[in-house]
Amino acid sequence: QLQFVESGGGLVQPGGSLRLSCAASGFTTDYYAIGWFRQAPGKEREGVSCINRSGGATKYADSVKGRFTISRDNAKNTVYLQMSSLKPEDTAVYYCATRAVSCIYGGFGGYRYWGQGTQVTVSS
Repeated sequence: QLQFVESGGGLVQPGGSLRLSCAASGFTTDYYAIGWFRQAPGKEREGVSCINRSGGATKYADSVKGRFTISRDNAKNTVYLQMSSLKPEDTAVYYCATRAVSCIYGGFGGYRYWGQGTQVTVSS
C-alpha cells in the first residue's frame, strides 16, 4: 500500500516562501498523479496543484497560479511544492495524495492514500 508523508510546513510571514515535501513509500510504481491539497479551519479541503509521475504534466488552482510551483524527483519518490509570495489565506494544513489517472484531466477528485498533513501558517 502506498503511504505519503508530508513535511516542510511552518510559520512564515506574508510574502515569504516555504517548500513542502511529499515522500512516497510502499508500492511507489502504482501511482500516476500526486496532488497537493489544503484545508483551512472551517473550510472544505481544496485541490492546490498536481503533477504526473510520468511526463510531469502539472495543474494549479487559480488561487496559487504564479506563486506555487510543483515538481517531482522520481528517484526519491518525492513531490515538492514550492510556495512563494505567501498570503495569510494560504494558511492551512497541506496534504498530498494520489490517483490512478492523469492529473490534468478533470478536477481534483479521485485521490486517495492521504498523508497526515503539514501545517502552514502565514502570519506577521
